[in-house]
Amino acid sequence: MPAAVELIDLAVRYGQTEAVRGVSFEAAAGAVTALLGPNGAGKTTTVETLEGYRVASAGTVRVLGLDPATQLTRLRARIGVMLQSGGVYPTMKAGEVLRLFAAYYEHPLSPNALLERVGLANVTGTPWKRLSGGEQQRLSLALALVGRPEVAFLDEPTAGVDPAGRLVIRDVVRQLRDEGVAVVLTTHELEEAAKLADHVIIIDRGRVVAAGSPAELMASGGAADIRFGGRPGIDTSSLGERVGAAVFEAQPGEYVIEAEATPGRVAALTAWLAEHELPLGDLRAGRQTLEDVFLRLTGDLAGDEGAVARDSAVAQEGAVAQEGAVGPRRRRARP
Repeated sequence: MPAAVELIDLAVRYGQTEAVRGVSFEAAAGAVTALLGPNGAGKTTTVETLEGYRVASAGTVRVLGLDPATQLTRLRARIGVMLQSGGVYPTMKAGEVLRLFAAYYEHPLSPNALLERVGLANVTGTPWKRLSGGEQQRLSLALALVGRPEVAFLDEPTAGVDPAGRLVIRDVVRQLRDEGVAVVLTTHELEEAAKLADHVIIIDRGRVVAAGSPAELMASGGAADIRFGGRPGIDTSSLGERVGAAVFEAQPGEYVIEAEATPGRVAALTAWLAEHELPLGDLRAGRQTLEDVFLRLTGDLAGDEGAVARDSAVAQEGAVAQEGAVGPRRRRARP
C-alpha cells in the first residue's frame, strides 16, 4: 500500500534562509508519525508544505498521491488540520462553530457525537473565548476531524492541556489510528510522542537526524546506560576516556554515560569525580528515554541561542513569503 504521506528530498527556502534541506520520510495510513525538533528546526515548515500552505523549493511532496501545491482543491476535503491556537471567532459557541465546519463537508461526523468524543459535551453553548486553553485545544481537534479526514495533521495537540484532557486526546488519536487514518503530529512534549507515536522523525537544522519507532530510537544508545547528577559543565570528554564510553550532559547537571552499568565502570566514574573534587548526585542505571535521544542528537538545551536565532530568521522571512502566497498562517486551517 502506498504511503499516505511521502516526502523526497524536500527543500524550502525563504530568500537566503534554508528552512528545510533534503527532508525525506513517509507516513503510513493507520499509524501515528511524530515530527520532533527544536525551535527553528524546520518541522513546522515541513508540515505546512504537506498541507499546501507553503511551496517546496525542491523535492517531491505527495499526500494521498496528490501534490498539495497544485492539487489542494482535490486534497482539502480529505485532510484535517489542527492549529495550536486561533482560527475561531471568539464569540462563537463550541457547538455553533463545529456545526459550521460540518457544513463544509459532504459526509461530516455528527457534531454532537464529536463533542462527546472529545469530552466537550458539557460546553456546547460556551463561547470560544470562555473555554479554557485545554478545552480550546480539544475543540480545535474536533474541527480537524469533523470532515472524516484520511490524513490528520495535528500541531502540538496536547499543549496546555490538563492531565484529564491529555488522556482524552491520546484516546482520540489512538482511535484515529485504529480507523486507518494517517496521523502526523508535531510536539515538543517527548513523553507524549513516546506514548503515542508508531514512528518518530527528529529534525534539526532542516535535516532528518534520526528516524524509527520510539523503541528503536531509545535502544540506539545501547541496552542500558548510567545516569548521574553533578556539577553543570564537567569535562565529559575526559570522563568518557576514563569510563570507556561516550558521556553527554542531557540537561544542566544531569549526565548520561552511554554504556552498561558494570561495577568497573561505576568505580571509574566515582574515582574520576573524586580526583577532580566533584560531587556526585543521584546515580542510577537505566535505558535512555526519547528525551535523551533528542537532546543527544540536537543539543537542544534551555537557552539555546542558536535555535532561537534560527527560529527568528525563519519566522521573519517565512512570514513575508506566507503573506504574499496564501495569507496569514492563522487562517490556514479553515476551509
